[in-house]
Amino acid sequence: MKMAAPVPTYPELDFRSGARMEELNRLIAEFSRHHQREYDDQRALEIHTAKDFIFSVLGMVQKLDQKLPVANEYLLLSGGVREGVVDMDIDELNVYARGTDYDMDFTLLVPTLKLHDRNQPVTLDMRQSVLGHSWLSLRLFDEGTINRWKDCCTSVEHISGTTNYFFSPTLVADWFYESISMVLGDIQKRPQRGMPRVDKLEKNDTIISVILGVGSSRMLYDIVPVVSFRGWPAVAQSWLMENHFWDGKITEEEVISGFYLVPACSFRGQKENEWRLSFARSEVQLKKCLSSSLMQAYQACKAIIIKLLSRPKAISPYHLRSMMLWSCDRLPASYLSQEDFSAHFLLGLIDDLLYCLINKTCPNYFIPQCNMLEHLSEDMAMLHARKLSSVRSDPAEHLRTAIEHVKAANQLTLDLQRQTSVSNLPSPQSDLTDQQPDDRLAKKLQQLVTENPGKSISVFINPDDVTRPHFRIDDKFF
Repeated sequence: MKMAAPVPTYPELDFRSGARMEELNRLIAEFSRHHQREYDDQRALEIHTAKDFIFSVLGMVQKLDQKLPVANEYLLLSGGVREGVVDMDIDELNVYARGTDYDMDFTLLVPTLKLHDRNQPVTLDMRQSVLGHSWLSLRLFDEGTINRWKDCCTSVEHISGTTNYFFSPTLVADWFYESISMVLGDIQKRPQRGMPRVDKLEKNDTIISVILGVGSSRMLYDIVPVVSFRGWPAVAQSWLMENHFWDGKITEEEVISGFYLVPACSFRGQKENEWRLSFARSEVQLKKCLSSSLMQAYQACKAIIIKLLSRPKAISPYHLRSMMLWSCDRLPASYLSQEDFSAHFLLGLIDDLLYCLINKTCPNYFIPQCNMLEHLSEDMAMLHARKLSSVRSDPAEHLRTAIEHVKAANQLTLDLQRQTSVSNLPSPQSDLTDQQPDDRLAKKLQQLVTENPGKSISVFINPDDVTRPHFRIDDKFF
């Protein structure tokens, strides 16, 4: 009786590219190792100093004309707008590069109107907008609010003789930039030891971008004026009726605690009147339910497409994030939680993105009937699909390129830190050794940042007493 020939064993391969899954997993892990940022005590204190400075500036902006809420609640997210942490168009944003221009980036959502009182009637006028967008009428607001914000509104006269004021995202952004510029100008006239350097202040469309230098650290803050709501919008109500990957892991109350209007319009909307619904607060909660291997694959995929599809910008990292959330609803949690499946997840995300481009469809996760790629032309979709197909044919090579880019950015940061420590030239704006604001607050912030690496901090702060903020630690979202 003949013995059966032993069946040869092969390493697991990707059918399309022939890449070994084991090698792709290794490259993704290497990228994640270089992409993650470890904070020592000095860096943690520099992060605190920059945050405290930004919050103080916003407190002074409130005092200029009393437009901002007296006691405000900001949402601070790790990662800039260009990283896709909020659903905003990045076509018109200036290009900043990590390592060259900054070392760490954050997005700060600042409520201009805080509508947290459930008895406050609100008029979201969606009749003139595509799904996921709205005008905001101040018609039902009190006279004081209307008078404060009248210069940041467009007006419509009715036959009855009454005037309806619509809160304008572009006019609000103009006012916000001018106010921040005025405050920073006054501060810089009276520099104090330990005060951060303002390396850059720019208005990018409706976003105010500030790059601060503290010691050897450079931090980019994308500050976004928003309208903050408690509760959940009716247009997204049907989404709650479906089954989701986060069911049983976090409560519905955590997911639907609030939403925002961000200053971004649709492809055919009126830019001066239209806002976009944002669920950034909910997304922070959903991130808690994502596996580390899926997040590593997402970060690597995002780094690849940001470089590859940067010109022209037809899709953004937010589209990729939406597809990842949909994949979590589609696939079993036991599959997505496997630690050695990062390569499978990366290839799957590329396949999903290719599908979206070819079919020109990418549903918003919270408003599925809203297609975020509806405006994309056939030529543009095919151009990006062809670029992405090159990644799918050789994912290992594109991962190696992403690794080289992040290593180069890290090296630029290290070189700058060495130059700063070697020069050691104290100046009124950069000498931290003499800075002694509130030592207890500094230690508290240092402890929070050190114990919560890579997490976002929501801050409740009274601008009349900026030394007494209250912190809520949320997981970093992408």
